[in-house]
Amino acid sequence: MTQLVILDRDGVINRDSDDYVKSLDEFIPYPQALEAIARLSQAGWMVAVATNQSGIARGYYDVDTLEAMHAKMQALVTAAGGKIDHIAYCPHGPDDECSCRKPLPGLLERIRDALGLKTLEGSWMVGDSLRDLQAGNAAGCHSALVRTGKGARTELKDADLDHERIFDDLAAFTDWLLS
Repeated sequence: MTQLVILDRDGVINRDSDDYVKSLDEFIPYPQALEAIARLSQAGWMVAVATNQSGIARGYYDVDTLEAMHAKMQALVTAAGGKIDHIAYCPHGPDDECSCRKPLPGLLERIRDALGLKTLEGSWMVGDSLRDLQAGNAAGCHSALVRTGKGARTELKDADLDHERIFDDLAAFTDWLLS
């Protein structure tokens, strides 16, 4: 069985914003998240990112800006001793009727195909919103909610979390997974 952890980006790896993370200056990673990704990599887990980026469709930033943010994220993870094996993003808005926007499993299926996996069974999807968990479940992953980003708000407002594992942050999830 492949060891894969798929992470939502905003709110899990970096600070989220209700006004969108629109620039390189606004991309502020959580130090403990970078270290957690490094620990996962060093323990033999593949790490991927699945992120809705509707700010592109809304005209708040462009693909070049998003790619600069992802290059910064990759560099910081590498400097911490880790690796992100694949990044998949959805540039569409909520009304675009695409197949990749979470809660649909399209981004996770793209990750599966890019990494040459037959299935995502046994993999983990870690996010800070119900739609992250729904995408993970639809793709056959285990799922976990972190309280960073919008996670604490999600925990308070969504009653359908009884069967989900909940952690304070990505570092706490990683501690649990690697123990």
